[in-house]
Amino acid sequence: MIETVEVIINKKKHTYNKGITLEEIAQDYQDNFKYPIVLAKIENRLKELSSTVEEPCEIEFLDLTSPAGNNTHINGLVYVMVYAVKKLYGNSANIIVEHSLDKGIYIETTFKLTEDKVKDIKEKMKQIIAENKPIIKSNVDRMEAKKYFEKVGDTSKAGVMKYSTNNFVTLYRLGNLYNYFYNLMPTSTGQVKDFDLTYIKGNGLVLRFPTVFIQDKIKKYEHHEKLFNAFKEYRDWGKRLNITTSVDLNRVVSHGKSSDMIKIDATVQDHRILTVAKEISEKKDNLKIVLIAGPSSSGKTTTSKKLCMYLQMFGIRPNVLSMDDYFVERDENPKKPDGSYDFECLEAVDLKLFDKQIEQLLKGEEVLLPSFNFTFGKKEYNRTMKLYDDDILVIEGIHALDNKILTKIPREKKYKIYVSPLTEVNVDNHNRISTTDNRLLRRIIRDNRTRGHSVEATLADWQNVRNGEELYIFPYQDESDVIINTASAYEIGVLKTYVEPLLYSVEIDSPYYEEAKRLLDFLRVFLPIPSDAIPEDAIIREFIGGGYFDVS
Repeated sequence: MIETVEVIINKKKHTYNKGITLEEIAQDYQDNFKYPIVLAKIENRLKELSSTVEEPCEIEFLDLTSPAGNNTHINGLVYVMVYAVKKLYGNSANIIVEHSLDKGIYIETTFKLTEDKVKDIKEKMKQIIAENKPIIKSNVDRMEAKKYFEKVGDTSKAGVMKYSTNNFVTLYRLGNLYNYFYNLMPTSTGQVKDFDLTYIKGNGLVLRFPTVFIQDKIKKYEHHEKLFNAFKEYRDWGKRLNITTSVDLNRVVSHGKSSDMIKIDATVQDHRILTVAKEISEKKDNLKIVLIAGPSSSGKTTTSKKLCMYLQMFGIRPNVLSMDDYFVERDENPKKPDGSYDFECLEAVDLKLFDKQIEQLLKGEEVLLPSFNFTFGKKEYNRTMKLYDDDILVIEGIHALDNKILTKIPREKKYKIYVSPLTEVNVDNHNRISTTDNRLLRRIIRDNRTRGHSVEATLADWQNVRNGEELYIFPYQDESDVIINTASAYEIGVLKTYVEPLLYSVEIDSPYYEEAKRLLDFLRVFLPIPSDAIPEDAIIREFIGGGYFDVS
């Protein structure tokens, strides 16, 4: 007699044979989705579609319009590209997944690339996807996996196996090719149909796909030269130090050289900010306003304060203003469709007052400035400011780069700075660490340390934060005169020592358990780095504490 199991899907009960795969069940619901189903969620746990149903449960299917499904879609595309490249150019050919770029991922090849080759890779990927080849999951002995990757010449993957503490690791097979991904994967190539490729220059291309922020289409590629160059500068520096992956970083740590690396990194970071201060000083006769913006947990506070110190070194007296002090009164604040206050939209700022007071300051008038009382939701006026000949205004805020502010002040009087940790140290050649994840780790640590927030509280708020960044920060990064990269080559190892214990506090029945687990999964391949050698004025101190500029 065949045993059956009862499941709930879309609030309706259904009966299936016990042991049926999620992929088989998903076929009954694919018509309800615009994109292929790639994952399922059972009792808050993410499951690959190869998983079987053995007990009664509630199932939710996910496509690429969900954050988890989008990650799986991207992983599948990367694997298909690796496979396509090897089929076209031989087993020694490979790709190196670098970083995000304009709602896509910048990738470099290990062989000479041309625009025609990009077209060939795209067509080969389409063919592999159309063939709907299975992607088979298997658990293998870690040392056997290490030997395999050494044999095929993938030293970065072999290195990951070396530093893993697990006896067994999960590999995925596509055709005769095995690969390692720390994120969940689709069960076949036919589930990752939506993509495009754009050739950039040299050996670089961008893999593009729909995202959770642009679900209805693949965004037309728009090159961001400043951001691209900022990433390249950090990547080139990492190559000079021979630190581009977790394997490289672990090698430095295991040889007891982390302190030297931290000192070198601190010198490089200070030089970045000092160079910006020098450029501002050279324009001081005409330049009167410095505007600083960047996404959450990018290190804006420390960067601003260090910049002010360096400006004083050049004989310029900085006067600091925060746009947060110019919020409209709480009862005038715009609301979101759900009735909650929208503190991140531009309309939440009293632009009329802000623009007026900045104009008055530039005219040399003494101005009574507001400080926003967040407890009572209103502005309080308790300080004055007046600018003198050698003074400059330094203004920080999420809308600081938006052209809709300070419209009456000529552009040449404004210097705009975009701040972000442009992470370039990845797990290996195919598994990247996103700038977003780096910032999230920073925020979890700081929220817990300074506000007593749980990991779940930070994760619950993170999507709202990300939505605001997509609307009000990222579209204006090209307006900047300079991009300051606040990432440190060593920081994932340091963040691990602080954030890993916190992530373990998320219980298995929490809706945020899978996100905590995902973060833990990539942190496991990094060796911990103690913070003792980190200078007190380092940007990372803004999050782990113990710094000159610590506001807690």
